[in-house]
Amino acid sequence: MFGRMIGGTLFRQWKKMLMIAFTIALGASLAAAMLSVMLDVGDKVNQELKTYGANITVVPKASSVLSGLYEVEGEQSGAYLREDELGKIKTIFWTFNIVDYAPFVNVNAKLDSGDEVKVVGSWFNHHMALPTGEELDAGIQSLRSWWDIQSGEWLNEQTDPDSKGAMVGNELANRLGLTVGSTLHVAGAKADDTYTVRGIFDAGGDEDEQIYVQLNTAQALDGLEGKVDSIDVSALTTPDNELAERAAKDPKSLTVAQYELWYCTAYASSICWQIQEAITDCVASPVRQVADSEGAILNKTQLLMILITILSLIGAALGICNLVTASVMERSQEIGLMKAIGAYNGQVSLLVLTEVFITAIIGGVVGFFAGFGFAQIIGHSVFGSAISLRPMVIPIVAVLVFIVTMIGCIPAIRMLLRLRPTEVLHGK
Repeated sequence: MFGRMIGGTLFRQWKKMLMIAFTIALGASLAAAMLSVMLDVGDKVNQELKTYGANITVVPKASSVLSGLYEVEGEQSGAYLREDELGKIKTIFWTFNIVDYAPFVNVNAKLDSGDEVKVVGSWFNHHMALPTGEELDAGIQSLRSWWDIQSGEWLNEQTDPDSKGAMVGNELANRLGLTVGSTLHVAGAKADDTYTVRGIFDAGGDEDEQIYVQLNTAQALDGLEGKVDSIDVSALTTPDNELAERAAKDPKSLTVAQYELWYCTAYASSICWQIQEAITDCVASPVRQVADSEGAILNKTQLLMILITILSLIGAALGICNLVTASVMERSQEIGLMKAIGAYNGQVSLLVLTEVFITAIIGGVVGFFAGFGFAQIIGHSVFGSAISLRPMVIPIVAVLVFIVTMIGCIPAIRMLLRLRPTEVLHGK
C-alpha cells in the first residue's frame, strides 16, 4: 500500500516532482562541477604558474653562507655544484612533482671591443638519462617560456652538436648591431670561443644584456667543466600552512608525526629539504614571491568555488521549499483524510519525505553527471586540460543533496504537522 501511494503521488503530481528533480539537479550539478574543479584546481593552477618560471633555487652551501652573512647578492665565485649530480633531483620522494629544472654557470667574458659581458651556460632542451632508468627533457626553453624570441629561434642541442650557437639579449644585440647569423667572439679566463647568433630574445630583465650558450661551452671559457653555479627547479607544490612554515625554519623542532606529515606533503620547504639530501653541499630555497603567489591564487580560487557551491545549494533549498510546500497545500485534503482514518504524523511525514527523496535521488544522479560534464568544459576552457574525477566528490555531493533536500522539506513538514483533519475536510 505504501508503495502504491508513493507511485500514485509521483504520477499525479509529476510536473511538481519534475520541477523538484530539476531544482535538485541544478544544485547538484553546480556543486559537483565546483567541487571537481576545486579539488583538481591546485595542480592546474600550479601548472599554469610553472610557465612563469622556477619556484625553487639551488645554490652551493658556501655561496649561501656568504650571502647570508655579508648580504652579498649574486653568485659567489669558488663555490660550485657538481654537474654529475643533477640527475639526483629526479630521485627524491616527490620526483613526479619536479616538472623541470636547469643548471646555470655564469662566466664574465670580454668581447673583441674590450667590453665585458656575462655569458650564461645552461640547458635548453637537454635530454638526459636518469639514475632511475627514466629519461628526461629539461631546460630553460620551458622554464623561460615568457621570453619573447624577437628573431631566430631557441637553441637546439640536438641540431647544434658543436655547441657553437648562442642566444643574445635584445639590448646587447642592439648595442653591438647583432642579428641572427652574426658571429660573436668572446674570451674567458681559460679559453675563447666564437658563437653564431641563433636567436635574439627579450626577457624584460638583466638577461637582455647577456649571452646564453650551452652549458659545456660556458664551462670551457673558465675551465669549469663539471661545475655549475646554481640550479632552477620548477616543482608542483602545496601552499604553505603553519606546519610548513615551522618546518622551513627548523625541521628538527617537529615531532616524529609532524615530520612525517611534512616530509610526505609536497610543500616547497619539504621538496627543498629532499633536494638538499640528494645534492652534495647545497642549499635549496623556494622563490618566495612565486610560492606565495601560488598559495594566494589557489586559496582565492578555492574560496570562490566554495562560495558558488554554497549559493547554488541555498538556491536549490529555497526552490525545494517552495515546491514541496505547494505540493503539501494541494494535497491538504488527502493528508487530512489520512489523518482522520488513523494515520500518525510520523507516517504521513515519512510518505511525503519518501516521495521527495526518490525525486531527489533521480535529480541528484542527473545533476552529478551534468556537473562533471560542466567541470570538463571549465577545465578545457580555462586550463586547456580535463578535470579528473575525484571519488570523494560522489559522497560529498550525495550528502549535500540529502542536507539540502531535508532543509527544503522542513517548512512543508511543519505545515503538515499543524494540519488538522477536521478543519481541512470541512474546507476551512
